[in-house]
Amino acid sequence: MILVNTDYITGKEFEMLGLVEGSTIQSKHIGKDITQSFKTIVGGELKAYNQMMIEARELATERMVKKAEAMGADAVINIRYASSAVMQGAAEVIAYGTAVKFINK
Repeated sequence: MILVNTDYITGKEFEMLGLVEGSTIQSKHIGKDITQSFKTIVGGELKAYNQMMIEARELATERMVKKAEAMGADAVINIRYASSAVMQGAAEVIAYGTAVKFINK
């Protein structure tokens, strides 16, 4: 499966199959949440939350790809990510794009 954030793939012609998305809501356990809140006092990278967001993007992407594969897609183009806070210490991440099937592979 080819994944790109452009609306083309060099050398490939394709037909659009439709929109695909994948999402997840992630949080850290209360212990990590407390230690990260202390970090906001002194500043610096919130590594536990950074890792949480990396995992969330990976899971959202995986779910998007599964939907594209179910449609018979060869690639997903125009991939975008969005995130929003759901509650203190929890975030939703969504990955979305257009599933396409190659013509004359």
